[in-house]
Amino acid sequence: MIDNNHHFRQTGEMLSRFKERRFPNRRRLVGGLENAALWMRWLRLFALLACMVLAIASANAASEIVVAIRYLLAQGESHAHLFLYREDGMPLRQLTKDDSGQDLDPIFAPDGETIVFTREIGENKFEFWSVQPKGDALKRLDAAPEWYDATKSSPYFAWPEMEGSGDDESSTPFGQRSPHFRAPDGSVELILREIKQDEDDSVNGPEHGKHYLLRDLKSGKEFEFAKLPGFEGAVEQLQLKEKGDRFLIEPPLRLAFFGVHLGSTDGDTDYALDLTNRRFVRLSPNWAAPIPLAGEPAFLALDYVRYVPIPGSDKTANCSYLERWDANLKKVRYARDGTAAVCYGASMYRPGKTPATVSARKSGD
Repeated sequence: MIDNNHHFRQTGEMLSRFKERRFPNRRRLVGGLENAALWMRWLRLFALLACMVLAIASANAASEIVVAIRYLLAQGESHAHLFLYREDGMPLRQLTKDDSGQDLDPIFAPDGETIVFTREIGENKFEFWSVQPKGDALKRLDAAPEWYDATKSSPYFAWPEMEGSGDDESSTPFGQRSPHFRAPDGSVELILREIKQDEDDSVNGPEHGKHYLLRDLKSGKEFEFAKLPGFEGAVEQLQLKEKGDRFLIEPPLRLAFFGVHLGSTDGDTDYALDLTNRRFVRLSPNWAAPIPLAGEPAFLALDYVRYVPIPGSDKTANCSYLERWDANLKKVRYARDGTAAVCYGASMYRPGKTPATVSARKSGD
């Protein structure tokens, strides 16, 4: 009796052996092709991941700020040079050292690859130069780029036209004003009420504004300015120049700014009113201009300080400094400690943020 099943098994085994002998590398070839395709898929995946990592790293790269600083000397002529800092205040490098003029108004190019600045070499005599943030490729330009001429100082908070100051007879006089301003996030309302019988409310000076109210719109509770920590006086609420905004809301940072006149010696000063922690923080011994950093819970401030001692002498000078304040209202100053200095303009480059550059020209526009 013939076992067909055994016959078929033998035939199948013979055919399999024949194929192995006839095409001994076929299995390895197929496997190799499959492995190559798999490797190509992995390479494409790795390339995609690398691009994503680079994009994220670029967006999260630390911002850098270039500041034109003139360190005042006890003797001889001082000169303004460019200094590059990391946003957290760490000095990176000095970009210019030439003493043939005053370097001013440095501005980052829109792509952050170069910095263009003006060099004042005489009365109404100017040159235009460029340098890379790494300190390379310092060169004089034939003319200023169009984008440089078109770049103005970024918006900053400033004193508004003062109603009731006496300049406008039709305006409500000091001591009788009571405007209300609500934060854009609907969290608080400021009631800037003045009391006619209160002598402090009738002049621009310390203790003015002690009857102003901070009202929490969620709880309905009201807090008098005079009872808030850090209060010394509040006359006018600062407004964002050319935009009119009265609040800086970049959670968790929520602020309003106020100014008051201290006297003929100290001039004006400005405060940040912390709407969350209900406190006043003085921004400068004298005048300050807060500059918002859109999309960041922080701001820059150009501070003016009177009567700063010049090291190595008994002289004093009126100085200016650029500082950065964070969400906790802690600051870093872009200048060497213990120096008398004047800020001749600055520009910050913020990778991945809008706007990418924030600038403050020496003239303030």
